[in-house]
Amino acid sequence: MADNDSGLFGEKIFFLHPPGILQNQVITELAQDEFEVYIAKDENKLKQALKKFPQSIVFACINEGMKENAWEVWIRGVMGNAENAGTLIGIITSENDDAVRRKYTEQLKVPCGFTVVKSDANLAIKQLTSILNSVNAKGRRKYIRALTDKEANITVNIPMNGTFVNGAIKDISVVGFSCSFADDPELSKNSLFEDIQIRLQSQLLKAEGIVFGSRMEGDQKVYVILFSKRVDQSIKLKIRKYIQSNLQSKMNEEIK
Repeated sequence: MADNDSGLFGEKIFFLHPPGILQNQVITELAQDEFEVYIAKDENKLKQALKKFPQSIVFACINEGMKENAWEVWIRGVMGNAENAGTLIGIITSENDDAVRRKYTEQLKVPCGFTVVKSDANLAIKQLTSILNSVNAKGRRKYIRALTDKEANITVNIPMNGTFVNGAIKDISVVGFSCSFADDPELSKNSLFEDIQIRLQSQLLKAEGIVFGSRMEGDQKVYVILFSKRVDQSIKLKIRKYIQSNLQSKMNEEIK
């Protein structure tokens, strides 16, 4: 299905053949800032995937993966394809070459600029964040969430009456999660739970949350629980890292 809801949900941001500084530092920090970022290492598979996700941003890291002339051909091929009309291209390089810069910014007119990234990760984060904000990459979405329904080892334990009630997490973001239970524990709206245990595969996190409400999905009641302001930032960092890993894994399946 084509992704036509970028204005509401934000745009997918692909880094094609990113060097180590981007993979190890910059992309992680952009994810912590709630940008939906992905790593792609196969230009042909990504080109096919862009047909599914036409409203995307691609940062082509032109010092990696392909030779310069092949990069130019690939970028022209994406920008010249009507199926990719909504795709925005940006250039990332470690070399500040004026001739190359002019080619991409003046001849090809890539809309997401020409960014020189050397060894200063903080500068790269600042520059790329500015570019992404200028094209409204987040859309109206404030927080990224991972859909975890039916995934193994994504569970929640709610403390009740001296014991824990076990449920399955259906989706999660840094502001909260939704969950369901085999036997409805009848959680009351605005109830505060101080020792919630959240399992994200191998990670066990403890948090505090308030029942925001519930909804019916078929014959199943789904509760929405929001994290309280007392949830530590280190917990949110781990949740964002899990979400990024979850989304990257699913994207790998899409573009394999």
